[in-house]
Amino acid sequence: MGILGLSKLIADVAPFAIKEADIKTFFGRKVAVDASMCLYQFLIAVRSEGAQLTTVDGEPTSHLMGVFYRTIRLLENGIKPVYVFDGKPPDLKSGELAKRAERREEAKKALEKATEAGDEAEMEKFNRRLVRVTKEHSNEAKELLKLMGVPYVDAPCEAEAQCAAMVKAGKVYATATEDMDALTFGSSLMLRHLTFSEARKMPVKEYNYEKILKGFELSKEEFIDLCILLGCDYCDSIKGIGPKRAIELITQYKNIETIVENIDTKKYTIPDDWNYQVARDLFINPEVKNAEEIELKWTDPDEEGLVKFLCGDRQFNEERVRNGARKLLKSKNSSTQGRLDSFFKVLPSSAPSPKRKAEDSKKNVNKKLKSGSANRGRKPK
Repeated sequence: MGILGLSKLIADVAPFAIKEADIKTFFGRKVAVDASMCLYQFLIAVRSEGAQLTTVDGEPTSHLMGVFYRTIRLLENGIKPVYVFDGKPPDLKSGELAKRAERREEAKKALEKATEAGDEAEMEKFNRRLVRVTKEHSNEAKELLKLMGVPYVDAPCEAEAQCAAMVKAGKVYATATEDMDALTFGSSLMLRHLTFSEARKMPVKEYNYEKILKGFELSKEEFIDLCILLGCDYCDSIKGIGPKRAIELITQYKNIETIVENIDTKKYTIPDDWNYQVARDLFINPEVKNAEEIELKWTDPDEEGLVKFLCGDRQFNEERVRNGARKLLKSKNSSTQGRLDSFFKVLPSSAPSPKRKAEDSKKNVNKKLKSGSANRGRKPK
């Protein structure tokens, strides 16, 4: 789920923190890719594009098709991806996982009804809801990445947290994911749509964490509390508080504790045994590997190993696999032009002026929300 409604809120309040760019913009960059999110995308998107592949036993291989061809696309554009896989989920996430299991059961029943009725649109909708990334999918993807010469990292817990730690340590340029909680974990830069298919023609969206904080006029800790109020994977949120009200409350009261002391609990329902403090700590101190000790190496692809792994039972076309292997080798051996910004030291911006008073900040937030809604959909001049 990530953070509910955060992307729209950023677009309304701090649109200058989002930059759209072509994939070629990121040549020469190392990027940490949220592997589980990618595999989920591939399992759904490749099938909807009518190119679903299966093994001789009928098991899907769309995730492998996505990893193979879209990784090649990244490398051909001068991007060096490192895939980061989820480890064990935090105990606090068990409630969200249970909800997802319930939704899958509901989708399974709805699919049966749609199948009986012969409603293809409904069948497709509920089939998508039943897609789940398994441990086997992840293990197969890791084996494929080894053969392609592309590094991967096994996170001890949440992949987004590990990606953010790698960005903060300077190991990679940005986190590539569709889950907005990469920003809650403090990733300096986050890229959305980077691993989408070229056919979708969607620009990459780059989110700048520091600009988001500046636009919201919040500290890192206040931003985390805002994300918890919006709704995250680790705990329930206060019923009745939407995105606009959430940022107004954080701007005025600065933290959840003070908000709880001041809001009308008859109007806004606070969850029983609300463990927001634990959720907050998970965002501030996530379980991650020491990013400084992670070594990233891109090596030559194993063409014969790729053919053996993807062809045969997995039914990939041998000629296409060999052609892909040649592209991988070419992209690795091609000398990429150095980025101009790598030759200059980036100076820190001047210290920001003191924050305005809470009342002025609240008015400013409302003004931004209104102007964001009014300007959405207009063509730039």
